[in-house]
Amino acid sequence: MRAMVLVRPGAPLAAAELPDPVPGPGELRLRVGACGVCRTDLHVADGELPDPKLPLVLGHEIVGRVDRVGPGVTRFKAGDRIGVPWLGWTCGRCAACRSGRENLCSAARFTGYHLDGGYAELAVADARYAFAIPGDYEDADAAPLLCAGLIGHRAWAPVRGAQRLGLYGFGAAAHLVVQLARHAGQRVFAFTRAGDAEAQAFALQLGAEWAGASGEVPPEPLDAAILFAPVGALVPIALRDVVPGGTVVCAGIHMSDIPSFPYALLWGERTLRSVANLTRADGDALLALAPEVPLRTEVVPYPLERANDALADLRAGRLRGAAVLVP
Repeated sequence: MRAMVLVRPGAPLAAAELPDPVPGPGELRLRVGACGVCRTDLHVADGELPDPKLPLVLGHEIVGRVDRVGPGVTRFKAGDRIGVPWLGWTCGRCAACRSGRENLCSAARFTGYHLDGGYAELAVADARYAFAIPGDYEDADAAPLLCAGLIGHRAWAPVRGAQRLGLYGFGAAAHLVVQLARHAGQRVFAFTRAGDAEAQAFALQLGAEWAGASGEVPPEPLDAAILFAPVGALVPIALRDVVPGGTVVCAGIHMSDIPSFPYALLWGERTLRSVANLTRADGDALLALAPEVPLRTEVVPYPLERANDALADLRAGRLRGAAVLVP
């Protein structure tokens, strides 16, 4: 099969011909129809997340058709259309798993990090951690739901009751969360890189009532904020912008260091929290809600062999919506 492979962090992905993977017990193989390109892929490729499997096939927003199942698989059969997310395996035995917090399993294995992912023509996954994809979406349109959507939904869930919601960093996840928030009746304020008029216009088009540069003071205080931009310096800015009792959620798996800030920014029962990974319950909830909203994904397709171009465009902030590889 054709694949784009990370040989070492910091190096461009290399085109390769790999043996077709064979699903083992409990696993299935899918022929990849589309694979989203996520900022987490950048963190892995750039060496900001330690100890990836090497060589590695990146990609954890995978949509495709099952073409082979391993022994013991009953959830799916050949021909079914499924999605494979970031969470690829958990132990099922630790305290986190037993308490419904499998996203915090210390032994968890992640797709496109510890397990080969979807920057390829074929991918193998644990059938227990795959999802049926709603028929309302084409493969490329569904792919961003598998991480931008799932992590966005998990970050949004604790603040879905906030009247005025700020989104810092308007990329793949935020362009879906603004739609979830508007569907729930929230008012949205979007923050982008300074001078990014296109992203600000896109936010307004999707329902934000105000858009400006990160660091600008919004026209009204916020009740909550979600940080999708992996920039630690935005944490005290977001705390400044939320009212007493407000919440700031850090949604990224990696962030630059948070600078020291006056306690007064946190005082007043403000909450600063992170979200980590996802659970299968998150996937079920988001994929049931997506057609109801309905969530519309904005995608920029790339052929598989242009994976490095897609990563470069994501790194430079040249994307409107989400990049998707189409083998």
